[in-house]
Amino acid sequence: MIKSMTAFGRCSGIEGGKNITVEIKSVNNRFLDCSVKLPRSYSYIEDRIKPYLQSRGIFRGKIDVNISITAENGSDTKIDLDENYLSEYLKVLERLRDEYKLRDDITVMKVASNRDIFAFQQPESDEEQDWNDIKRILSKATDNFCEMRKNEGKNILSDLSGKKKHLELLTAEVETEEPNMVSAYRERLEAKLKNILEQKGYNEIDETKIITECALFADKVAVDEETVRLKSHFSALDKAFCSDEPVGRRMDFLLQEIGREINTIGSKVSDIKLTEIVVEMKSELERIREQIQNIE
Repeated sequence: MIKSMTAFGRCSGIEGGKNITVEIKSVNNRFLDCSVKLPRSYSYIEDRIKPYLQSRGIFRGKIDVNISITAENGSDTKIDLDENYLSEYLKVLERLRDEYKLRDDITVMKVASNRDIFAFQQPESDEEQDWNDIKRILSKATDNFCEMRKNEGKNILSDLSGKKKHLELLTAEVETEEPNMVSAYRERLEAKLKNILEQKGYNEIDETKIITECALFADKVAVDEETVRLKSHFSALDKAFCSDEPVGRRMDFLLQEIGREINTIGSKVSDIKLTEIVVEMKSELERIREQIQNIE
């Protein structure tokens, strides 16, 4: 079953005395690009998030994971000043003011905007325990995220199946109309030759030459090889639709091959009706191509 790369999942809960909220959202991307936002004091958890998502079967998409963590009974973080850093920082500001004759607007709030002057102290923590606490909430958020990917995938599959079926019907129309193109060519050729011969005083047309010319024309405009390959590509699309593996790139390749066959057919046909069919095939193919950009 194909899966969408666009989805959202969220979960909140209390684990290990911590209020944890996890939000996961994703949009289309050629590869897996995972961005994680965590409280500064839990930054050591970041490297575990992407491998975890991959273990849950997420392989493509630009994914943003936002994790909020606070102590259940209020913050247990202590904030102090890094006095050595602050002293040097103020000296540099004062020097900057004096040497370059700048307006003195060194205020508490301006100095405080430099977060490096603060020292954050937290109680000793067990990294493995923290990860297990976070993972329990992350797992539920990922469940919701994956469920939405599957549901969106079902909708996309339904749409793609209809569009692919339309392409198959158009291909069948090409096969039906191709013999008519040769017949129409023969009629035009006979009429033209008859007109020329009558002008020159001849009444009989060399049937052998007409048959030979029509045979050459039929060979030139034959599209049976292209339609056979198109049917093969449609069959490959059906297999991709049923696959449990990421198939977005494979389908993109198949659409390129389908596009080549349709272009070749378009270059061979001259009949107005067939030309209209080819134009419709190209339009439907483009609609499919846009849709598969959402598939993992």
